[in-house]
Amino acid sequence: MNRYPFPKLELHCHLDGSFRTSTMYELAKERGIELPGGTLESYEAYMVEHSNAESVNDYLQMFDWPSAVLQDRDSLARVTRELIEDLKKSGVRYAEIRFAPQLHTNKGLSQADACEAVLEGRRQGLKENPGIDIGIIACMMCIGTEDVNWAQNEETVECVRQFKGRGIVALDLAGAEGIVPLRNFAPLFEKARGYGLNIIAHAGDSQDWQTVEDAIKVFGVSRVGHGHHIYENPALVRYAAKHHIALEICPTSNVQCKTRPSYELHPAKNLLEMGIPVTINTDNMVMARVDLNDEYDHCLQEMGFEEKDLIRMNINSANAAFMDEQLRKEITEELEQYL
Repeated sequence: MNRYPFPKLELHCHLDGSFRTSTMYELAKERGIELPGGTLESYEAYMVEHSNAESVNDYLQMFDWPSAVLQDRDSLARVTRELIEDLKKSGVRYAEIRFAPQLHTNKGLSQADACEAVLEGRRQGLKENPGIDIGIIACMMCIGTEDVNWAQNEETVECVRQFKGRGIVALDLAGAEGIVPLRNFAPLFEKARGYGLNIIAHAGDSQDWQTVEDAIKVFGVSRVGHGHHIYENPALVRYAAKHHIALEICPTSNVQCKTRPSYELHPAKNLLEMGIPVTINTDNMVMARVDLNDEYDHCLQEMGFEEKDLIRMNINSANAAFMDEQLRKEITEELEQYL
């Protein structure tokens, strides 16, 4: 249900955390994979129970099941198409959906195959849902020491290069934080910059502001996934504000993963007032059991924002998005009319 009439933008939405549970259950059954509890109801109960995790790394364990299921072209295309339909129904005008191609290669797909499948789902979703535009972000993964999957991450960089201009709009680094220093992944970002790719990195969620500094100053990103722990370093906040570094804030995910103690104590409103281009996002719609309308409710009711702030943050999203310039102009002008 769309409770906010202005155009909404979603910049941080993971495909394998934003599926329809009924679809995942159906796909798992077809592929002989038993989800926790063995029934749709028990699987949904499992996610409710485990979504309030002890940490980000504990939270990530819930992704083992969708990763086990989404190992073929048809399943990847379907969940992408359905997510686009769900985003459209909630009033989203533009979204960037991210996924990690290397997590979908356990049963014969290459990373390029996985990208093609997601892009086919995007094609179908856009055809069936006029009025929404979608970019796809491919994620490298931190799953241990950086050498564990270095070759796979290099392959992801090459996939983004291959599909640049064909629906994939950026390269990200996601996964577990704190296993190794974030800056250890710098050579991958250097290669991506050499290819002229748009780059993002998850940072400053379960780890401190130092990872945000690495993402900004070492990797050279223009956007940071989460990044709210930048708040503990005022000098870095001023630097990020000066250089228009956008933060992809995901309030419910941050509270669930205990990287912030509550909505009320989340620093997003303060960061916006300090000049940071804050954006509001869902992260994982099914895990968090929210869409953007729900996140905006939390913003207004618990986080100190006003409705004009929501519009300004969507303008921030439009400015930070990896979208066509004409589309950016159209969406920004429409949002400004609401101010």
